[in-house]
Amino acid sequence: MRILMVCLGNICRSPLAEGIMQHLADEQGLDWEIDSAGTGDWHIGQGPDRRSVRTARQHGIDISKQVCRLFSVSDFDTFDHILVMDKSNLSNVLAMARNDEDVKKVELLLIDKIVPDPYFDDAQFEPVFKLIENGCREFIARYK
Repeated sequence: MRILMVCLGNICRSPLAEGIMQHLADEQGLDWEIDSAGTGDWHIGQGPDRRSVRTARQHGIDISKQVCRLFSVSDFDTFDHILVMDKSNLSNVLAMARNDEDVKKVELLLIDKIVPDPYFDDAQFEPVFKLIENGCREFIARYK
């Protein structure tokens, strides 16, 4: 299975989600490939936010080698599931969908809740990590 995690800048939430989902999938022996992207182009080519890297590392996950990239229409062809962090990301990704098949691949990671953007508040990185981890565990339980 191929899963894409999407947030706004691809430096805080989606890199954490990529790292967490890949870590959990590997732990369970799942042959899943996880990637991440952003709907905004501000950080293309950069690594994840240092606070996301630090938070992931505190949980035994290394996301330091990830490189930020922009979501593209071709991602609908590449990925089986596209998991977005909030309703703005959801709207942006769905606006690029070409057909119903594309639309069916897109959902909020937390189904009925959003993952808040921790960018402006250092204290939010740990709670965001936990929200994403719970969402990833629930996704794995549904699809493994």
